[in-house]
Amino acid sequence: MKIVITGASGVLGGAIYQEFKKHRGYEVLGLAHSNPGSEFTQLDLLDAAATDTLIKEFLPDWVIHCAAERRPDVAEKNPEAAEALNAQVPNTLAQLSATYAFNLFYISTDYVFDGTKPPYEVDDAPNPVNFYGRTKRQGEVAIRSIEGPGQRVAVRVPVLYGPAKKNSDTAINVLLDVVQDQSGKTYKMDHYATRYPTNTLDIAAFFHRLAAKFPAESCSLPLPPILHYSSPEPFTKYEICLIFAKILGVGHEHIVPDSEAPKGEAAVSRPKDCHLSTSVIENTLKMDVGARGFEEYWRGVIGKGEVTADVVY
Repeated sequence: MKIVITGASGVLGGAIYQEFKKHRGYEVLGLAHSNPGSEFTQLDLLDAAATDTLIKEFLPDWVIHCAAERRPDVAEKNPEAAEALNAQVPNTLAQLSATYAFNLFYISTDYVFDGTKPPYEVDDAPNPVNFYGRTKRQGEVAIRSIEGPGQRVAVRVPVLYGPAKKNSDTAINVLLDVVQDQSGKTYKMDHYATRYPTNTLDIAAFFHRLAAKFPAESCSLPLPPILHYSSPEPFTKYEICLIFAKILGVGHEHIVPDSEAPKGEAAVSRPKDCHLSTSVIENTLKMDVGARGFEEYWRGVIGKGEVTADVVY
């Protein structure tokens, strides 16, 4: 089975790439733009002609599209670039999916919802409240508008954590730096919005299990057009900081909970609770979600001494 993974130098794309590489029966091509290194193929996905050429030469069975502008604040500051990457590129890949008859999996987000009526099923009406969410929703609409051979699936995920080159690579890992900063600096931490941090290793394992269930010779078997993958454990960012402090054995007095509902522009950009229901995975696909416990994972990582103020592996 031949698989292309975009954004392979990123936290999620890297986890998926490594998951497939460790199993037999897969020819995996990892794509990266800014940090290809020696392991990945460099490609600017905004170059439609170059992308077409690569796909035509490799002829994948699956493309797992992880590359995106995932930072809401950056998307707001540079809307044209975010829209190009989050909406236009999925449209290009969807068209190529129909042309070359491969299955496209587009990684989307829980932020396509407004956070007012959780848990959200796959067929609940999206209502993104920030620009980032709107661009990811545009990507979903784009891939569903393409007809023809191949299948196109949007896979919505929440905030992610897991192995990363830098803690700042994920909105969860970076909280380790906050907790470990015992310099006397005070941090105001969100204790309003509920998040469902999900491990990239679990998502990667899910894709491998999905590939086993829908192998290359069965690429025509119908897949649901939208999947939700999420851990069931709810936390605010403040509660996550408390867990990290407990595991690390350090104080957390420098972290002040902010329980007030956001006002003004912040109220628009911070949904309260975008919990994704995983019923399609469990009931339609008849698969276990397989999400590991948050505290259990971090106790294992920190217990092995794999955490520093800057890097988590």
